Amino acid sequence: MSLHAVILAGGSGTRFWPLSRSNRPKQFLPLVTEKTLIAETFLRVEPLCPAERIWVVCGQEHAALVRAELPRLPDAHLIVEPAARNTAPAIGLASLRVGREDPDATLLVLPSDHHVKDPAGFRAGLELAARACQGGDLLTIGIRPTRPETGYGYLRVGPRRADGAYAVDAFVEKPDAATAARYLQEGGYLWNGGIFVFRAAAILDALGRHLPAVHAGLEKDFAALASISIDYGVMEPESQTTRRIALVSGDFGWSDVGSFAALPDVRALDDKGNAVSGDVVTIDCDGCVVLSEGKRLVAAVGLSDLCIIDAGDALLVVPRDRAQDVRAVVDALRASGRTDKL
Repeated sequence: MSLHAVILAGGSGTRFWPLSRSNRPKQFLPLVTEKTLIAETFLRVEPLCPAERIWVVCGQEHAALVRAELPRLPDAHLIVEPAARNTAPAIGLASLRVGREDPDATLLVLPSDHHVKDPAGFRAGLELAARACQGGDLLTIGIRPTRPETGYGYLRVGPRRADGAYAVDAFVEKPDAATAARYLQEGGYLWNGGIFVFRAAAILDALGRHLPAVHAGLEKDFAALASISIDYGVMEPESQTTRRIALVSGDFGWSDVGSFAALPDVRALDDKGNAVSGDVVTIDCDGCVVLSEGKRLVAAVGLSDLCIIDAGDALLVVPRDRAQDVRAVVDALRASGRTDKL
């Protein structure tokens, strides 16, 4: 097998405002360790794919950041999208470029802004999926759920195959709380983490079947393409037609680091369960996220389950259970013309 990693770095990360800005979105922030999320992603996959077989897809405004964060990435392997068009066009463009360099390439498609506690287990799952996709199937990594999460799509697991993968019976939309609790209790459902493994030729064939206009315009008129995800555009319809979709189950401490509220799950905590960084003093606080990135002291007293984020030119205070709503601040700033804070 000839493995190539494709790291998708086009996200905007609005739920991490005020640290995440348009010129430095979430994947370029050191949210879990001292390294940025994209650097962690690169290091995580490098034992499987040396740097000369790693590729990154991003927008023009972030190309310099990618080069700064990933100095070992070959210059020719930075694929700059002419416009943001979601994951189906991005993966299609990468598949064309990788396939041109290596017609036998198998792609490991990875988001740039996730965290994995067990990198060795993660790589083992990718290797299993890579072996299972050699006949032309499209593989995804299903994440074993740890809670009744309503923010993720789910995969309904079908029969086990001889190669160790499982058939995918269905892609399931984000459920309500009661349905998510039922999925967890019944078993047989995995989170859809947006991690894919397939041969470059196979995904291009599937794009041609399900999104012919996207396939035809990848290098002709990328900016005119529809914005559509690989899940909706290819994986779901493929699962309903040829059914050449399979999954590998993963249990390696995955997190999409979806908001500030998730940081206590992935960072070292103090003895009161607070995630803190920078010049911070907490007194009688528990379960808080307090980040001081603005080079000034942030003191918190008698607080529980709050996120306090100081970026220097903007301060965010939000209950942990409302952290997903931070994107509403971004919307309000954009609506009021406050682009200087975006």
